[in-house]
Parts: sequence; C-alpha cells; structure tokens
Amino acid sequence: MSEQRRPLDPPVDPSVSQSTPIPPRSETSSGQPAMFASKPPEGGGVPVAAWGVAGLVVLVVLLGLVFATRHKSQASPNTIQPLAAYAAELPLSQLAMSESTSLSGGKSTFIDGHIQNAGGQTVSGISVQVIFRNDEAMPPQVETLPLSVVRMREPYIDTQPISAAPLKPGEERDFRLIFETIPANWNTQMPEIHIISVDTK
Repeated sequence: MSEQRRPLDPPVDPSVSQSTPIPPRSETSSGQPAMFASKPPEGGGVPVAAWGVAGLVVLVVLLGLVFATRHKSQASPNTIQPLAAYAAELPLSQLAMSESTSLSGGKSTFIDGHIQNAGGQTVSGISVQVIFRNDEAMPPQVETLPLSVVRMREPYIDTQPISAAPLKPGEERDFRLIFETIPANWNTQMPEIHIISVDTK
C-alpha cells in the first residue's frame, strides 16, 4: 500500500521577512515616489497669529462697551435719588391712600393728592419716587413712576400724563398714583413722595 505524500512547502528565503507584506510604493502622477514629491505651497490661509490678534481686539472692544454701558446706566431703582431743582415749586398736599379689588381678585393701591405749580415755568412732565418704609431696619422699597393727573372723576376716575395738559404757572391739579403691588413689610404709614425729575418749557 503506497503512502500519499504531502507536497513540500516552497523553500523559504531567509533574507526576506515573513511578518508583513510590503505595500507597493505610491507614486505621483509624474512617476516619482511620493516621498520625493515637492511639498504643496504653504501660506494659502490667514496665519494663526492674525486670528489671535483679531480675537483679542474684539474682546477688548466688547469689554469697553460693557464698561461704558455700566458707567452710563442710571441708579438702581431702589436708590433714592435727589430732588429735582424745580421740585420746590411743586408742593404736594391733600395726600390720601385707598385700595380697590378687581373682579379677578387683583388689588390696586392708590395715592391721591393735589399739586400746584408755584413757579414761573410750564411743567410738561414729572417723575416721582414713592418710598415705602418698614419697621424692620431694612432698606425701603422705592417705586419710580410718572405723575399722572386726574382727567375726570365721573363715572370713574381717569388719569392722563401731564404732557397731555401741561401745568401752567399758578395752576393746580389733582393727581393719582397707582400701585399693583405693595411691599409685605411696609409699615402702613403714608409713603414719602419725592419729585426727582421735572420737564419744563
């Protein structure tokens, strides 16, 4: 019985490594190997340093704008501002407070009073600060709003800005200030009313 012999493996050349096949060399379109090809020209885009300088300039401009805006911003709404120069010519009198509740359950608080123009200029606008103090040694709540005068009383009280009917020298008007919310810690005393801005003509 004859034995079947396995074919012999081809002879191995010891000078050739058996680990990884060597990939073919890539060549450029000119037939030269890629490692000897000329490099593409550099400098086609904007340098990184230029982008950094531009970003720094934008940042400085933004910071300058923020600083200028804060500097020009008005005082905080809770900061009591000084009286207007013409405030002494606009005495307030007959101050009274009242409340009303709407059908929806909302509550409004009113301060009614009387104002006289004792000066020599026509007044076309007034802004006031109403200061609600408390008994808890805490800063008062300050409300800043335009002063509105009473336009009619029947069938209900209606108000309008002073600019709609400027207050001439010697004239007197009733006014009403309306508040939708009152601070919970208010001491229930009549708030102080400071005239902080007056438009005259």
